[in-house]
Amino acid sequence: MTQTCFDSELVVQAVVPDPIGEAQWSLWFGQWLIQMECQERFEVVLRLTDDNELCTLNTQFRGIAAATDVLAFPAEPMGLSPEDEDLTYLGDIAISVPWATRRSEEFGHSLYSELAWLGAHGLLHLLGWDHPDEVSWQQMVSKQCQLLEGVNLTYDWSRVYSNVL
Repeated sequence: MTQTCFDSELVVQAVVPDPIGEAQWSLWFGQWLIQMECQERFEVVLRLTDDNELCTLNTQFRGIAAATDVLAFPAEPMGLSPEDEDLTYLGDIAISVPWATRRSEEFGHSLYSELAWLGAHGLLHLLGWDHPDEVSWQQMVSKQCQLLEGVNLTYDWSRVYSNVL
């Protein structure tokens, strides 16, 4: 299903039940694109799926035979959306809802916040952000925190990612 995110579009593909809802996802992504000062109209595909699909994608595209929480597939090069020539196709984000559910339960925060965190992380990757080292990781996490604050959510990333640093 396609939802309008202010001046962009979000296509939500829910292979598993969507605990957030398309309208809320659309509001979040729209606000995040505004916060990132994006001037173009983008189309983003968000796929809510399970560990098996994330494992398959992770193996196929990263050579890592394991499930993960979120993967982002930027459009290379960014091109026009076939349905609307005024939209620039930004790419796809795949999130494992079961993974997010387990993490939210393990660390005692809401599934809502966990899924928003993963969505923001995926969007930053589509916009060219990456975290190959600790400095870039810290910058990306800081930006994710800002994006979540922009939609009135918080996330204690230091508890979840303490083993990364």
